Amino acid sequence: MVGACMTVIGLIRVVITIQKTNTLADDFLAVDAGLFLVSCLMSYWVLRRRHIGRMHRVERFADAIFIFALVMMAAMCGFITYAISFI
Repeated sequence: MVGACMTVIGLIRVVITIQKTNTLADDFLAVDAGLFLVSCLMSYWVLRRRHIGRMHRVERFADAIFIFALVMMAAMCGFITYAISFI
């Protein structure tokens, strides 16, 4: 998911350079990539824990961050589509 965010950021930067416009979508996608990374690292930490307790609270928090990042990515896709169609 981080790679998908980075690809879209690169494509947006190309469009911005060509059309001499600016948008906040690339900034939001950079935050989104960070959220995906945090979610992945938290999930990995929970899975690698050697104790019997699985830290369900951290696991649920990682899931919530992942879902929030997915919703944010979908919203940014809509925003990008809207912004590009009116440029």
